[in-house]
Amino acid sequence: MVRKIFVIFLLIFSAAVLYAADNPLWMRYSAISPDGKTIAFSYKGDIYCVDSEGGRAYPLTFHEAHDFMPVWSPDSKFIAFASFRHGNYDVYIVSAKGGVPKRLTTHSAGEFPSAFTPDGKYVVFSAHIMDDYKNVQFPSGGLPELYKVSVKGGRPVQILTTPALDVCFNKKGTKIVYHDIKGYEDNWRKHHTSSVTRDVWMYDLSAKKYTKLTSFNGEDRNPLFSPDDSKIYYLSEKFGTFNVCAFPVSNPDNVTQITFFKRNPVRFLSISNGGTLCFGYDGEIYTKKPGQKPAKVAIKIYSDVKENTVDYKVIRSGATDMAVSPDGKEVAFIVRGEVYVTSVDYSTTKQITNTPQQERSVSFSPDGRSLLYATERDGSWDVYKTSIVRDDEKHFYRSTLLKEEPVVATSKEEFQPAFSPDGKEVAYLEERTTLRVINLKTKKVRTVLPGNLNYSYSDGDQWYQWSPDGKWFLADYSPNMLFSSDIALVSADGKGEIRNMTNSGYSDNHSKWILKGKGMIWFSDKQGLRSHGSWGAQSDVYAMFFDKKAWDEFNLSKEDYENLKEQKKKDGKKDSDKSDKNGSKDKKKEKTEPVKIDFKNIEDRIKRLTINSSNLADAVLSPDGEKLYYLSKFEGGHDLWVRNIRENETKLLIKLHGRGGTLHMDKKGKTLFLFSGGKITKIEVGSNKRKPVSFAAELSLNNPAEKQYLFEHMWRQVVKKFYVKNLQNVDWDYYKKEYVKFLPYIDNNFDFAEMMSELLGELNASHTGCRYRPRVENGDRTASLGLFFDNKYNGNGLRVVEVIEKGPFDNAESKVNPGVI
Repeated sequence: MVRKIFVIFLLIFSAAVLYAADNPLWMRYSAISPDGKTIAFSYKGDIYCVDSEGGRAYPLTFHEAHDFMPVWSPDSKFIAFASFRHGNYDVYIVSAKGGVPKRLTTHSAGEFPSAFTPDGKYVVFSAHIMDDYKNVQFPSGGLPELYKVSVKGGRPVQILTTPALDVCFNKKGTKIVYHDIKGYEDNWRKHHTSSVTRDVWMYDLSAKKYTKLTSFNGEDRNPLFSPDDSKIYYLSEKFGTFNVCAFPVSNPDNVTQITFFKRNPVRFLSISNGGTLCFGYDGEIYTKKPGQKPAKVAIKIYSDVKENTVDYKVIRSGATDMAVSPDGKEVAFIVRGEVYVTSVDYSTTKQITNTPQQERSVSFSPDGRSLLYATERDGSWDVYKTSIVRDDEKHFYRSTLLKEEPVVATSKEEFQPAFSPDGKEVAYLEERTTLRVINLKTKKVRTVLPGNLNYSYSDGDQWYQWSPDGKWFLADYSPNMLFSSDIALVSADGKGEIRNMTNSGYSDNHSKWILKGKGMIWFSDKQGLRSHGSWGAQSDVYAMFFDKKAWDEFNLSKEDYENLKEQKKKDGKKDSDKSDKNGSKDKKKEKTEPVKIDFKNIEDRIKRLTINSSNLADAVLSPDGEKLYYLSKFEGGHDLWVRNIRENETKLLIKLHGRGGTLHMDKKGKTLFLFSGGKITKIEVGSNKRKPVSFAAELSLNNPAEKQYLFEHMWRQVVKKFYVKNLQNVDWDYYKKEYVKFLPYIDNNFDFAEMMSELLGELNASHTGCRYRPRVENGDRTASLGLFFDNKYNGNGLRVVEVIEKGPFDNAESKVNPGVI
């Protein structure tokens, strides 16, 4: 079924590409030349130009980097644009006839052009480089300054320290109009009336006077002077969706609607010297001549593609999930949404899945011959299993024949699966919060923990674990208050009482069985710092013991514990000798003891295992209960620590400077696997020797199919986790159809992220949007010196006006003081 759908998609996509030559879509950032003859625009990450009456467009740039935001010089001979050629957006200039672009800016902050000065000598751009030292606004990357740079290059000059975007000069060059930025909000959010909506302002460059021109409590942006400077044209949601509006400079309250488009927004307004307006609508380009109705510009594009439909890669880092096989000889992991298995001792790597969709939450069966994972196919998350077919093949990384089959595949969301200890059942989450179990033989499904006892904010934020005997579950749940979790103990048969094991009034989570089911460890923030606005809490690792014997043994002194171990060893030898006399020398498989829980005074059998509260990522207790390994963040990033509980000793094991991670220990407790920063490390517990678990994941990446999947994934995430039918009266099905048509015309992640932000912006909700932030190895990185410079100084070098306290130059040996050049 999946393969059939994929083939249909390829046929549709191929047809769309063939059709694209005569009817291209997702042409953005349109700008008409001052002489009105040519329109520049961005398409598939390049700058194109086309006759303003329509026809065949030709590429002005053709570079692997993303180029956009074209801006015309006053004489219509040059175009400035932003390009991501050095790991960030810089301003470039190129002849309108073509040629090699010239780089004008070099700071590693993003720099985005909006205009030329009327004399054509400078390009004006916005960037968050450094506020003026007198600026009282809070310094934020979302509040850029306004600069100009010579078309010949050189040092930029700050025009305004306050944010000013989409700048337009009057003919004399004495005034500018622009729209402001008051705070963070996604650029493409629509119809909101929040305190950060943009307004149109005028700034008198000589008098240094600001005048607010619009006061509509929604969005006003992209202002332009009319050719005679008597009017301001701009884009506004004052009359519904974004349309072109205008008002006289002498009477800003007298607003007139110029265009009357419905549902979809008008974007990227520009104007020629003759008064022809140019703008984008529904992925296409329109013009409106004075006294006429808007007309679509018929554009044809015939060009080569810059990327292969399918790319072949070998990935050696960046894993996002992992699991260790029962024998500890291989590791399963996820890279770029695909399941792989690699040898622990060699880099031999086997690809298990190969789909445009995402797989995640991988785990092994108890016998190591099957892999469980969740996959988002056929319009929902499902649970799948891949097994080794040939009996003589023991490991995935050397297997030759595999079989994939669905375990649970319904229209509901099912993910985060885990085999029962005997391998006969699989637990999973249904619709993100309901813990269910399926019997693999009978296919009967039962509910273990109802979904109304949990709330999922983001996928992967739920936690549960089978008991060693498969009769119980430990799980996070929230019976009393949202975002304040406790630990539930619940019978695996779905019957009986759901027992709250913590009930502390604090946040308790991430519970794990220890000592073969005789206790559990978990995280609790009851002795650490509290959260501030949902972040900043510090936790400890605690242990609870399910019977008094386990509790007593855990609290023995080192001497008493050594005596106990010696006695157990003697008793074990006696039992062995007795078996030998009876003729029973065959080794029997270790029998799993049933979990027995003594609830009487269980609250008195709790012990804090960590010596200080911190930001914890994961923790494991060795099988003998002697050592606690945990990932803790209180010296920069997360590092691996170990605590010898019996000897009351804590020490740093590995300095990682990491961001989170997970820990996995083999059954014998001899090997610890650390997963952090997309890399896997094997640690020998006895010697603390460590070596990386290397892998070479071969990936065939179908770029169009992946974008199609990501579109569907994000659209469905909204349906499943956010959308309700009466939400802002947004027809989410309609907008899916409206935006999916753009996919064949998008070949890069920058444009894809912007398109998805436009789609998500239809929801009119905060904290929405799509981002693409590539990491460029050799990208520019401008130093942050902790110095304010004199923006009025025009001589060689930079004149310091202030040394920021606690900055790099704020020290006793520094010779850098105000006035130094």
